Amino acid sequence: MRRLLMPALACLIIGLAPWPVTGQTPHLWGKLHWVAGGGHGMGAIDVFDLFLHGAPWIWLAVAVARTATAGRG
Repeated sequence: MRRLLMPALACLIIGLAPWPVTGQTPHLWGKLHWVAGGGHGMGAIDVFDLFLHGAPWIWLAVAVARTATAGRG
């Protein structure tokens, strides 16, 4: 469980920004809606923002998968 602490904190701090502080919709959610709608008008900064706010969730998914499979083998 300890290996999940840092990715979980990153998801709360970066992955959900700015929602925990301001009550706004997380940037990641807005960017995913934008991409699902075709991503028209997305610039390089928007792609970077999507990566920045999405990376902690990928890190958490990998950490969960590694933790789940650590006992097997």
